[in-house]
Amino acid sequence: MVKYSTEKPILVAVDCIVFGYDGEDVKLLLIKRAIKPLKDQWSLMGGFIGHNEDLDDAAQRILLQLTGLKNVYLEQLHTFGKPDRDPVERTISVTYFSLIDINKYSKQINDIYHAEWFKLSETPTLIFDHGMMVKTAMEKIRYQAALHPILFELLPKKFTIPQLQNLYEQVYDMPIDNRNFIRKITASGLLIKQEEKDKSSSKRGAFYFKLDKHKHKAQFKSFLNFVGKRTPG
Repeated sequence: MVKYSTEKPILVAVDCIVFGYDGEDVKLLLIKRAIKPLKDQWSLMGGFIGHNEDLDDAAQRILLQLTGLKNVYLEQLHTFGKPDRDPVERTISVTYFSLIDINKYSKQINDIYHAEWFKLSETPTLIFDHGMMVKTAMEKIRYQAALHPILFELLPKKFTIPQLQNLYEQVYDMPIDNRNFIRKITASGLLIKQEEKDKSSSKRGAFYFKLDKHKHKAQFKSFLNFVGKRTPG
């Protein structure tokens, strides 16, 4: 077998960035690192790819082993390869990110590696360059969310307009004009109004809506920009 004998092997790892929404807050899933260096410090879900394993399979396997999550859609984000990013050995990391409804997957989360959800505003210091990975993922999500309805992946089957607006405001970390948001979301035709109301925050209540999955697929490439107008911040 021919080998590149003059080249030194470089390790390849996969790191998974999982964002969730519980109806009130956008959160980031973290675990405690199980090995030295920086053992027991907060980390993304990461590990090395197997010799006969492709990247996508490695991402799903690592996420399952470290958190218990399975059948989660993961999208490849970016490759991080600074020579000194891992103090132990030269390691290239391919990152993946996911958006999930926390309540939908709550029963899958295990405690083997102390998997825990953190509000984005309360994220602890992360190992290595994992903080930069999270920042890069958020930039990608904000860009995609302005063009496509990807944030609906974070919502339960039925939700209110205030919940939806709150989600967008947290992702973009800024207030959004209420009237403009309602006008655009109504014009998109993506939502199906339900007869039931959520009265947990007021006597009048807010109607629940469901996503029209057929229109969601049809309009994915022509989604309106919900953050076109913002309130002064």
